[in-house]
Amino acid sequence: MERLKSAVPAELRRAVGEGTAADLPFTTSRLLSFLEGLPLFHLVIGELTDPELALCRKDKGRAAELKGKGNECFSKREFEQALGFYSQALRYLPISSDGKDAGLIATLYVNRASTMHKLGLLEECIRDCDRAISVSPNYAKAWYRKGMVNASLKNYKSAINDLEVALSMEVTSSGKSNITQELKLILQKHQNVNQVGASSSDCTDAGFPHTVQQHEVILECVSTPNKGRGMMSPNDISPASLIHAEDPLAAIIMKSCRDTHCHYCFSEAPTDVVFCPSCTIPIYCSNRCQDKAVGQISGNQNTHLESNKNLVDIAKLSVTSTRCKTLDSKQNAEHKHECGGAHWSAVLPSDIVLAGRIMAQYIDKQLLAGKRSTISGPNLDLVHHYDQDSPASKFESHMYAIVLLSCVQSYYKSGISWAEDSLSQLVLLICQIKVNSIAIVHMKSMDGGKALTVDKRFSGSSGAVMCSVEQVRVAQAIYKSSSFFNHSCQPNVHAYFHLRTLVLRSTEYIKAGTPIELSYGPQAGEIDLPERQKSLRENYYFSCGCSSCSVLNLSDLVMNSFRCPQNNCLGAVSELTFNKCKENFVRVSMGESHVCSLSLPDISRFDGDMVKVGKLFFKTDAILNIDPGFCLSCRSRLDLSSSVAMSDRAISKINRLKELPSLDHAPEFLIAEALRSLEQIKKFRHPYSKALAQAQDTIAEAFAKVGDQEQARKHCKASIEILEKLYHTKHIIIAHELIKLVSIELSMGDSASAAASFAQAEAIFSLYYGPDVKKIFPYVDVLRRNVGERYIG
Repeated sequence: MERLKSAVPAELRRAVGEGTAADLPFTTSRLLSFLEGLPLFHLVIGELTDPELALCRKDKGRAAELKGKGNECFSKREFEQALGFYSQALRYLPISSDGKDAGLIATLYVNRASTMHKLGLLEECIRDCDRAISVSPNYAKAWYRKGMVNASLKNYKSAINDLEVALSMEVTSSGKSNITQELKLILQKHQNVNQVGASSSDCTDAGFPHTVQQHEVILECVSTPNKGRGMMSPNDISPASLIHAEDPLAAIIMKSCRDTHCHYCFSEAPTDVVFCPSCTIPIYCSNRCQDKAVGQISGNQNTHLESNKNLVDIAKLSVTSTRCKTLDSKQNAEHKHECGGAHWSAVLPSDIVLAGRIMAQYIDKQLLAGKRSTISGPNLDLVHHYDQDSPASKFESHMYAIVLLSCVQSYYKSGISWAEDSLSQLVLLICQIKVNSIAIVHMKSMDGGKALTVDKRFSGSSGAVMCSVEQVRVAQAIYKSSSFFNHSCQPNVHAYFHLRTLVLRSTEYIKAGTPIELSYGPQAGEIDLPERQKSLRENYYFSCGCSSCSVLNLSDLVMNSFRCPQNNCLGAVSELTFNKCKENFVRVSMGESHVCSLSLPDISRFDGDMVKVGKLFFKTDAILNIDPGFCLSCRSRLDLSSSVAMSDRAISKINRLKELPSLDHAPEFLIAEALRSLEQIKKFRHPYSKALAQAQDTIAEAFAKVGDQEQARKHCKASIEILEKLYHTKHIIIAHELIKLVSIELSMGDSASAAASFAQAEAIFSLYYGPDVKKIFPYVDVLRRNVGERYIG
């Protein structure tokens, strides 16, 4: 792309950059005319779309080479390495329509299944056996391996059925003898043990697609004075109510998650991943997700079974009893137009590929309706802010639109004709995606999640850790209806994801007619006012005027502030400039950059902290100016540059604890140094600052690792107390911190305190996630049982 951009004359670049949305038909056609006469443009498009040049093409020779390496590792009992080679072989192996490679495909699945059996991955092993059977139903080894795994799972009835099928298909005498012996042993066990239950196959996404509870909240799209279109309800809404649930119009996985997450449902990929049948880029957690993304039914790969009627009946019975029901493959085949050997979707930016998926979806619908002439681009009826874009951004949108349209045309070829406004619509679509796309975020346990809640991990010994999670941005998506919900830095609804589904739930009582608003990213308490405003302006082209950004609030005064040099003063010393006017509002700015005007809050609604932190704002109606480095309560001056340097140095020393995989080496020295640094931070940073909260949390984790749970609890509680000032006592951030505290208290054997802390955390989780808590945080349910057992015991 950089080669193409530099080839465009400066005058043409300037014309595109200075144009408005109304000029798009002219600027797009002019740029397209230039590029069509440029050999470099056709070379670039050829590199992106030619299957022979594609980086993601299948390669049977490569697959065979990887299979050989897998066999070599398996023979050396290097099972993890063998597993990786077999998976890569499946990734590169072409799948022909005539089924001539069915034997090799089935062999690779069984080889991988055998490896997973050795590693104790039994459910995954069964799924691979079923995949081998679906490709080659008369493959005795697949039936045998499946039977042996079912026996390991004590699913003896299924195991007997599998081995009987394997015995009827086995052609060698030694093989028949081996299967017969295994059958005898399993029949004996079956007589002594009740059947546990049937095994599952290809069900890593059981219950997919996500179905949430029915909700009765009536939503209306209304026009608001300051924010344009927004959402509200004519009825009152209770806390924890399900507001809205929606699957995306289109979604695309982030490049950073391509090898770790399913490309359709975006869940963490299991060991037995499956791959696109036509290219090497996507991975899927199951055949079901593969079918949804690619648009082909995995079960259709089946070859004919042997003619023996009884054998056919047995095989069919076993396959249908263990495979999930396949979904309609014609729906949302989002990867289909990107495949077939072309690799443009792997090279272009994610938001451009997302635009391509929306474009292809629109074209497919038009073709299905019989409209083959003058197909243009989709109009999502969403804001785009094209006219506010920088000249460089406008030019880039033009270039990507032309390249994307050329790549999409290479798939549809001459099957359709394009309207003159196709490029204009595509440029606007790209701009709409920039403004309206939502990051799909999944929660990831940082310490093993379920494993952490096993009883032995809650001893007070060295090596114990605290439950913690982090958000992982796994995908980018467009949700058509959800795009109408406006932003607030103090939202009244919580947005979360179950696989691809976006769910909105109320976190407080919402009065009828009140705007229903979610957070586009930054929230009050998370980052301060100037950074929030900067982020929203850069990403969404607006200055936020929500309650947190229009009224002076505690978190913005203290989160990045320093301590007043007077020991008896709780006032904050900020790097910002505050100007109070007679009209009873405060202007906040950093240097020459004006941020916004904030009204003074109703003091009756706040505790004493607000007054103590900024006493000067409430003592007088006179004009007031407070420069950086001066206390907001008593005007005492602080050497700000020295305080910043000293506190940053102390913070960096504490953060060294995070960089260590363990504290086995000189833990006493490291923690002693961290404690001295903590005292330095307390000396310079405000008692409610976020830096102090993070320092307390880091030290709590260190004490937990070395087994000093009493100190871990002390510092964890100190961190929570600060966060409750920055957010509020029922914020989801507090729940996550309380879970850490629960794990510490369980390690101490303090079951009563653990139960009380867990009850507080569970109430917050239920407010934010309702009944979906178990789906989003499976370990919370395990922890609940652990707490209950300890408390009762």
